[in-house]
Amino acid sequence: NTVYPPAPPHPLAPPRLGLPASSLLARSLARSIHRRPGLPDPGQSHNRMALAGVRVIELAGLVPAPLCGMILSDFGAKVVRIDRTTAAANVDVLARGKRSVALDLKKPEGVGVLNQLCNQSDVLIEPFRQGVMERLGLGPEVLLEQNPKLIYARLTGFGQSGQYSKCAGHDINFIAVSGLLSKFGRKWEKPYAPLNVVADFAGGGVMCAMGIILALYERMRSGKGQVIDASMVEGAAYCCSWLWKSQDVGMWSQQRGENLLDTGAPFYETYKTSDEKYMAVGAVEPHFYEQFIKGLDLDSANLAPQMSQSDWPELKRIFAKAFAAKSQEEWIKIFDRTDACVTPVLSFQEALSYPHNHERGSFITDEEGQVSPRPAPVLSRTPATFSLKNPEVGEHTHLVLTEYGFNKEQLNILQSAGVIGCSRFKSNL
Repeated sequence: NTVYPPAPPHPLAPPRLGLPASSLLARSLARSIHRRPGLPDPGQSHNRMALAGVRVIELAGLVPAPLCGMILSDFGAKVVRIDRTTAAANVDVLARGKRSVALDLKKPEGVGVLNQLCNQSDVLIEPFRQGVMERLGLGPEVLLEQNPKLIYARLTGFGQSGQYSKCAGHDINFIAVSGLLSKFGRKWEKPYAPLNVVADFAGGGVMCAMGIILALYERMRSGKGQVIDASMVEGAAYCCSWLWKSQDVGMWSQQRGENLLDTGAPFYETYKTSDEKYMAVGAVEPHFYEQFIKGLDLDSANLAPQMSQSDWPELKRIFAKAFAAKSQEEWIKIFDRTDACVTPVLSFQEALSYPHNHERGSFITDEEGQVSPRPAPVLSRTPATFSLKNPEVGEHTHLVLTEYGFNKEQLNILQSAGVIGCSRFKSNL
C-alpha cells in the first residue's frame, strides 16, 4: 500500500540537457514514454527465472563489473552493457546473455540518453573511479532523485572514500593492502598472487552482485533504492574473514608457507606423479589422513605423527617419493570414491570431461566451441537459463532504445549526430 511520489520530470527534457528548446532532438526526446522500474517486459522469454523483470544497466569496464553483470544476466535479469561508440571490438568475455548499446558519453546528448536509461531501470553497475560519474552529471544524487528506486552499484578497487579512492590499481594491489597477499606463497619465497581471482572476482564481481540482490530484496519492503559502495579491497578481505578470525587458534601462527593450509603441511599439498602431472591432497582430519596413508601403501605406525610440525618436511619427502612412483591415472584409480581427499589436478579441458563434472553438466560449450562453467548455484525451481552468445558492440542499440521509449525519428537523429552506434550484426537473443 506504499504510495510513491509522481514520476519526476523527464530526464531528457530540454532544460536538463541544456539544449535549445527548439532543437529537434530535444523536442523529440522529450516525448519518450516512461516505464516504471521493476516491471517485467511482456513476452519475456525467461520470465520464470529468479531475477526476471529486473532491468540492469552495466557500464562497460574491466573484469569485475562484467562478472557482476553476467551473474545477474544468467539468473534472468535483462542486462544492457553500455559500450563506447569508438570501441573497435568486443573484448568482454563475460558478456553472455547481455545486450550492447554503443553510446558516446563525451556528448551531452549521450549523457542524456544514459540518464533516461537509468531513469527506467532497476540497477546501474558503475565501475569507474570515484568522481567520474559526478563529472558527467550522473552521480547518485542526480539519478536517485529522478528514479528513487534505482540500485546504484559502484564497483571500484579502493571504494568511494579514503585517500586511495581515486587511484588506479589491480587485483594484486587490492589484496596487498587487504593483508591477504602476505598469506599467499611458499616458505622462503616471496608472496604470490593467485591469478586475479580473490579481489577482481570474489571480492569484486561476486560481492557486488550479492549487494545488488540484497538491495533489491530490501527495496521490496521500503520501495527505495540505494547506493552500493563495493570496494574490492574490503570485499576480498570480507570473503577471507575466516583467515582473520582464525589467527588466534594456532592455524596461522607460523611464517608464510609453514602453516596448516598454506602448503606447510604435507597432507595439504600437491605432488608430482610419474607422468609429470599432479595430485592434490587435502587429508586434514585424522580419519581422512588414515585413508590417505593407506592409499599410499604406507603404515602410519612407521611415520611421524600427523601434527608433528617439526617432522612435516620429512613427511613431505616420503609422500613425494610415493607419488612419483605411479602415474596420475593410477593414483586416480587408487583414490577414486574414497574419503582420502585426494584428487587429480586437472587442466581446463580435462575438467570438462572429468566423470563427475560431465555427469552434472558442470561446464557448457557455446556454438564456437568455447567452454565455460555453468551458472552456480543451481536453483531447483528457477534455475539459470542462459544465453551462450556474446553481443557485438552496439548490436542491440536500436532494439534496446526502442524498448526504452525512443522512436525511429529519435534514433535517426542520434545516429546522425554520432551519439549512438549500431553494429551490422543482428540480435539472436
